[in-house]
Amino acid sequence: MAINLAAVAKQKKIKYFLISFVDLFGVLRSKLVPARAIAGMQRDGAGFAGFATWLDMTPAHPDMFAVPDPASLIQLPWKPEVGWLAGDLVMDGKLVDASPRVALKNQIALAAKQGMRMKTGVECEYFLVSPDGSAVSDASDTQEKPCYDQSALMRRYDVISEICDCMITLGWGPYQNDHEDANGQFEMNWDFDDALVTADRHVFFKYMVKAIAEKHGLRATFMPKPFSNLTGNGCHAHVSVWDKTGKKNLFHSASDKMGLSKMAYQFLGGVLHNADALAAIFNPTVNSYKRIDAQVTLSGATWSPNAITYGGNNRTHMVRVPDEGRFELRLMDGAANPYLLQAGVLAAGLDGVANKRDPGKPLNINMYTEGHTVKDVRRLPSNLLDAIRLFEKSKVLRAGLGKELVESYAKLKHRDWRSYSAAISQWERDHTLDC
Repeated sequence: MAINLAAVAKQKKIKYFLISFVDLFGVLRSKLVPARAIAGMQRDGAGFAGFATWLDMTPAHPDMFAVPDPASLIQLPWKPEVGWLAGDLVMDGKLVDASPRVALKNQIALAAKQGMRMKTGVECEYFLVSPDGSAVSDASDTQEKPCYDQSALMRRYDVISEICDCMITLGWGPYQNDHEDANGQFEMNWDFDDALVTADRHVFFKYMVKAIAEKHGLRATFMPKPFSNLTGNGCHAHVSVWDKTGKKNLFHSASDKMGLSKMAYQFLGGVLHNADALAAIFNPTVNSYKRIDAQVTLSGATWSPNAITYGGNNRTHMVRVPDEGRFELRLMDGAANPYLLQAGVLAAGLDGVANKRDPGKPLNINMYTEGHTVKDVRRLPSNLLDAIRLFEKSKVLRAGLGKELVESYAKLKHRDWRSYSAAISQWERDHTLDC
């Protein structure tokens, strides 16, 4: 039965709706709509000018409409009179294929035709910093190895507990909160779900964390590497594929040493095969590549991958298999677009299954110290430009994500790279002013 948003507004006493979408650069865009107008918005969508966002459009393009998905409705726990809705972009009566949420839904539909349903969970790391972003917010958080530090965690109890309480209210099933490996860094975990549900929640989680941090006079950042001497912000994804009912895990095999089925290995093979090109969307900023293969941090490890490998319960690899029936992809960082993250994993995995890609044997070594001893290991791109070039040339991703999305994303990211390249940094002045 279709959800009537006008009726829901009356029932839940919602006065306003945020009808939102995420552009190609991961920016959350919204319009605030009074409940009295939601019926029309549910039918026709909220209008936007595409050129005003990162969607590779011009001022000559017609109006673009974000048609809200009623199933995505989240009532803000800290402001219950407001309801948030994820929208699907439509122009001239057709879905905008070069938009992130639509791209993910297209991948989900392709998987469904093959009887597959991807479920995922994400681990979103973030820093709580000063309002100007210059330092971590807790001046006492100075340990060399601060991970799981109870005192530092409890000094931010008011912020962390409010975020967790919100997730409990929303029914997300949060189950742990911790201080992460860097000073001022935290991670909060909630239950895995269907890929689209996880992506919508990921989008909202980032907004929620930032909003609640602001309430407490702080600033939250998901920037991949905000401090050169500290561990960066990852956004690891735990991946499994189920049957169309969502009750049988197709990745699980009781007879396999690692607990993975033949299809799971093929799916993993697709992810490994396409990983270097996927870096453009999994690690989408110039700053992202200061996290990948970074110098040793204060804690003694970067916790980020430096090559395209997989292993068992071993965090030095790009892919870890921590338990039966799933794997953890550790490449993504905090800047990843939640919808493109999921769409990229699914597109690569479907390619792996279709082409029966072999991931090879797992490596049971410490990649940080022994990686140089392994021959024929592919390295991850060392900068955004290399990643973009691989992305736009990828036949697999062009076929999977669509030519229009790949070309639009690459075009905008090339512009981003040129802007970065034109900037003169303090490092350049320090090292070459007197050359």
